[in-house]
Amino acid sequence: MSARPAPLTQVRIDDAFWTPRIQQVREVMLPHMLAQFGSVGHLEALSGTWSRKGSPHIFWDSDIGKWIEAASNVLATGPDAALAAQIEELVDLLEGAQQPDGYLNSFFTTTAPELRFTDLRDSHELYCAGHLIEGAVAHAQATGRERLLGIVIRYVDLIGRTFGPDEGQIRGYDGHQEIELALVKLWRHTGEHRFLDLARFFVDERGAEPSFFDLEVAARGGPGHFGLGFPGTKTELETNHEYFQSHAPIRQQTAVVGHAVRAMYFLSAVADLALADRDESLAAANRELWETVTSRRMYVTGGLGSSAENEGFTSDFDLPNLTSYAETCAAIGLVLWAERNARLDLDSGYFDIAERALYNSVLAGVSADGSDFFYDNPLASDGSRVRSSWFGVACCPPNLARLLTSLGGFVYSVGNADTDGVEVITVNLLVGSSLRFESGGANVELRLRSELPWEGRASFEVRIEGADALEFELRLRVPDWADELQISAGAAPVPFELRGGHAIIRRPFSDGDRFEVHVPFAARLERADPRVEAAAGRVAIVRGPLVYAAEATDNVHPLDDVPVPMTSPLEAHDGRVHPSGPVTILTADLDADTTLTLVPYFSWGNRAPGEMRVWLPVSTSSSARRTR
Repeated sequence: MSARPAPLTQVRIDDAFWTPRIQQVREVMLPHMLAQFGSVGHLEALSGTWSRKGSPHIFWDSDIGKWIEAASNVLATGPDAALAAQIEELVDLLEGAQQPDGYLNSFFTTTAPELRFTDLRDSHELYCAGHLIEGAVAHAQATGRERLLGIVIRYVDLIGRTFGPDEGQIRGYDGHQEIELALVKLWRHTGEHRFLDLARFFVDERGAEPSFFDLEVAARGGPGHFGLGFPGTKTELETNHEYFQSHAPIRQQTAVVGHAVRAMYFLSAVADLALADRDESLAAANRELWETVTSRRMYVTGGLGSSAENEGFTSDFDLPNLTSYAETCAAIGLVLWAERNARLDLDSGYFDIAERALYNSVLAGVSADGSDFFYDNPLASDGSRVRSSWFGVACCPPNLARLLTSLGGFVYSVGNADTDGVEVITVNLLVGSSLRFESGGANVELRLRSELPWEGRASFEVRIEGADALEFELRLRVPDWADELQISAGAAPVPFELRGGHAIIRRPFSDGDRFEVHVPFAARLERADPRVEAAAGRVAIVRGPLVYAAEATDNVHPLDDVPVPMTSPLEAHDGRVHPSGPVTILTADLDADTTLTLVPYFSWGNRAPGEMRVWLPVSTSSSARRTR
């Protein structure tokens, strides 16, 4: 079966948990970011009127692209004249900044136009291009307008003439992957195979010998934009090809290494190409890398990257808590990769990981009021970690915005059965929403109501216009945290087939059909692999898709002195008032006078600063479930 994310124009999110967060993107995050673009200098650089000290930042165009993508995702769900006008103003700036040959990069055009495409390792030219491509595709899909799409296609055609295996072309790739997956999106939207061919070239060329980055340094005669290392790091970029995942061709790589965000974007493109080309060698390498990172190098929150030194991976089972990096963008990248893998292998287990990252490491990246952000997401804090309103490198805020506003494309996948072409709808996440689609001349709306993440109850209703009944296949992911799965219509159980981690219902559906889904869960204790030294003798508390944390503001004693009790069960208290909205907290009595209180990890850091711990000490007699 071929599957694709449901178009955002066909999905409406209507969910007590997620709808306020998506509205917050529109009402708080997008205006906040646009104001930052004006005050920090993004818009001035793009307008060609730069007059400030120093030079623009090399990443800034990518922030613009992500903002346009997020805003376009909002437009996909309904009209918003003010937001549409703001996008058009940015398109005006991009159109004005584009050079006669199609080149579009505010940093090089403003600072050193003669040096373009000479520092691919450090200067993020193609990374910025990738985010502009994604923004343009999202805008065209949401509005039907193609002015921005035309601008980026002119740029992509220049890139296609410049890079490739032929004589006179640059046989290289960008230091920060992103354009690869963006080109696949552009191919899917336009059907133009030259974009897919270019994506394939960039993926296959990375890691070939001799090293492109070594040749580039030699040709340039000196270090690139960041010298021998990024500010604040000790990474020696001249010799560390693992940092860029360029140490070996993709089919020869056996571990996910280097910078975590780059790795996730790269592997998302690898999965894209395995799908597009039906390339089993690429798919096999992709599966092996997925297994190594999720079983050996991932935090219980779905966070990735154990070291700030390289913003990425170190060695297997090296997962410190207080100094963990776990960049928000890396967790977002993991969600992107997982979604593609789920379509590649039709296995629900990928969305178990995506859901864990989404509800925990991703959501922790933004404050309850939507105005402050974590760049990195530690699993422990001494009280000094607080969110910031902006960063010198501000990749995470617009990345959060574009992911949250594209949630509908993760909730549902759509496709057709290979045997008879029957419509197949896969529900990856139990998020309150509706999906509209057409099949057999009939218009169908699938309505989903959900009580997650607080309770394991959901319901479906089918509405059909233009037919008395319609056969289609509904696949419901069975979450790994569910104690069981029950599907019923009234008092009668609904039969289903269990395959690939999905409960599959294939039958003729009638207008008004309703059924309920019950996936009960309770708080549970998870142990890390014993090789994770930082979690030795400790447990994490998980309830449904949520990881929980202890904060000093709720607890009397130092958190490392608070053992999780095994004789007293964790009790859930629903609807407790919190800056993050009504939340379910967990409590357990330590003794007659002391109670341990836990809050969802995503909500930490929104009250008085203080200690925080995810992994808590436990008595040796405890019984806990091993985590991934």
